Amino acid sequence: MGSGDVKGCFSYLAVESRRIHAFLSVVAERVVMSFEKDDEAVLHDKHSEYDGETGTITQVVENMFGDATYTISFEEGQETGVPEDDLEAVEGEADDDE
Repeated sequence: MGSGDVKGCFSYLAVESRRIHAFLSVVAERVVMSFEKDDEAVLHDKHSEYDGETGTITQVVENMFGDATYTISFEEGQETGVPEDDLEAVEGEADDDE
């Protein structure tokens, strides 16, 4: 193995290490941000009449890729098929799992 082979090997390992780190960061973010049934969350959807309101997660539907959509209920109705990106944990809900 020449010196060029060694440099190439370390370069490959550095690139793979960065890719794995990026992947794990995304996975960790998804785990932290997920909601469960009965969690309270604020809906952020400018097209919804419930935009900015706090509601309760009443159903979690996960697809075959591991992505979830939620049904969130409010005092006067509900929204279905809400993506996780449109929800914000109510203060104190995210700390319950720690």
